[in-house]
Amino acid sequence: MVAILYLDLQLPLGIAVAILYSGVVLLALWSSNRRFIIVVAIVASLFTIGPLLHKEPIDEMSKAVLNRCLAVFSLWVACYLGLQKQVLEEKRASILREREKALEEVRVLRGFLPICASCKRIRDYQGSWTLLEKYISEHSEAEFSHGLCPDCTKKLFPDLFQKTEESHPDN
Repeated sequence: MVAILYLDLQLPLGIAVAILYSGVVLLALWSSNRRFIIVVAIVASLFTIGPLLHKEPIDEMSKAVLNRCLAVFSLWVACYLGLQKQVLEEKRASILREREKALEEVRVLRGFLPICASCKRIRDYQGSWTLLEKYISEHSEAEFSHGLCPDCTKKLFPDLFQKTEESHPDN
């Protein structure tokens, strides 16, 4: 910025050297420190306005002032857009971290499960036979509640169904 200021002080007031400060602000945006970026933009603004006040007025002073105003506007637009981009990138990174964390927590059963045709126990990788409910609970987020289907109820409690059929012969 000092080199741009020196160049600006050496050249006539009507030459738009101050626009180069926008490039300095763009370079400052590589920093993750927001205060540093804003300080660079403030200093660049002061360096843009300073020569306007320091030098002798020229015939087309309105053009010189407009030039400086446009330079200050462009460097602050660059600063604002760059900071907004940093905020969006931080949000994106945060969302990606949350997604990765969620994916780590998801537990899915995949592949073939060797299961006993009679007792329905599952053989694990160590060769142990585990109850189906226990295996699924340990390898997923599923929980079980137990009940009896009508066929098993008839099989286990035949007396109950004979009494029910006698009282309701239409079934």
